[in-house]
Amino acid sequence: MDKVKFDCVIIGAGPAGIFTALKLNKLNKDANILIVDMGRKLSSRTCPARKTGVCVHCKPCGIVSGWSGAGAFSDGKLSLSREVGGHLAEYVGDDKADELIKEADDIYLSFGADKEIHGLDDKKVEEISYEASKYNIKLIPCPVRHLGTERAFDVLGKMYDALMESGKVTFWELSEARDILIEGNSVRGVIVHKGKEDIEVETSSLVVAPGRGGAEWLEKTCKTLNIKRTNNEVDIGLRVEVPNSVMDHLTKYLYEAKLVYYGDTYENKVRTFCMNPGGVVSEEHYESGIAVVNGHSYGDKSKWTGNTNFAVLVSTKFTEPFNQPIEFGQYIARLANMLTGGPIMVQRLGDLLKGRRTTKERLAKSTTVPTLKTAVPGDLSFVLPPRQLTSILEALKAFDKLCPGLYSKNTLLYGIEVKFYSSRVNVDDKLMTSIEGMYAIGDGAGVTRGLMQASATGIYVANTIAEKLNKK
Repeated sequence: MDKVKFDCVIIGAGPAGIFTALKLNKLNKDANILIVDMGRKLSSRTCPARKTGVCVHCKPCGIVSGWSGAGAFSDGKLSLSREVGGHLAEYVGDDKADELIKEADDIYLSFGADKEIHGLDDKKVEEISYEASKYNIKLIPCPVRHLGTERAFDVLGKMYDALMESGKVTFWELSEARDILIEGNSVRGVIVHKGKEDIEVETSSLVVAPGRGGAEWLEKTCKTLNIKRTNNEVDIGLRVEVPNSVMDHLTKYLYEAKLVYYGDTYENKVRTFCMNPGGVVSEEHYESGIAVVNGHSYGDKSKWTGNTNFAVLVSTKFTEPFNQPIEFGQYIARLANMLTGGPIMVQRLGDLLKGRRTTKERLAKSTTVPTLKTAVPGDLSFVLPPRQLTSILEALKAFDKLCPGLYSKNTLLYGIEVKFYSSRVNVDDKLMTSIEGMYAIGDGAGVTRGLMQASATGIYVANTIAEKLNKK
């Protein structure tokens, strides 16, 4: 087995991993950094479905794996509030979290992010929040910088170029981290399967940042290494698609309206997430073989559609003895895939409320034209557990008072949307695990839930590693 040595090894080339490399390279120009990802470099990442409308089940999926992770083809929303997108402040404190988010935002700007920030009109935000409160809906104020799908691809591509040009950063694409090597209670390296061979990579600083696509791998790794984890809330739900006219009065000022409602029957927390005005509903595949729904929109408004889509997720906090939140989410998604033969399921809200399946003929009558052309008409009541489905319907009915037309027979519901950040790795205030020199950051570690806070965790960990290297 070949052996190599790096000062720092990063598992996962999503925002958390990228920002670790960017910051560490800035602080220590001599540090040799290796980034490992099971996907491809950005220039080689493609999704045939974006052009043909048909998913060909690429392995690995070009949407969720590779340089910049799922962020490459995402809507590219950067939430500029510590209240949104993760648990960063719990580890570093409010002031430090604000400082890290500001630094991450400045880095995005330096690589070409749009300077416009949505949600800064305090008067309008207050008006919307006041109106929402009438219906027991909470609006979470959050300034948002929108990259757009095409600009996110460009910005993250420039980051790749800058790191490669430094001469100190190596990226291994289509490579899989296998066994993490421990000596005593300290990390000493990792076995990486690259091409057809295994390579032993020696390092004293290992940053595990696998993203949501690698959450299952990280969970298994933690079990093997006896690293404790805490069950996060399990977020399962649907993606909603309506005409822009239903949501424009919110998205015009907020871009993304983050709404929270507690269901009437079960009092489960229901929240909106990843709102995409003028957007497109999309399909993505995980290595476990499941297809889940997502959405995005472009920064160039000439590419906008006539629809707005957003996720509506039900958060459920399980207690002992249950300790398999990721498997639970996969089970629900797999059930939906089984009923459609593989693709995403779509149903009109009106059909769901009448207890009938949406058919091709009924879908053709919808005045809301689906943007995910491969979605298969079906019946979501066969998929979602009653607790989740009931809570979602109650929330949509409440949201309709704030957004008239949302609770319409022609509102489209796509399933299933699952967020695989459900198992939070136990880390200290340096985001280091119980194993010395092994850090766990980003969405896959359950520490964050979005691009900005994931990026911020990378900066934070890089500061610690740089300080350690500089003492040598």
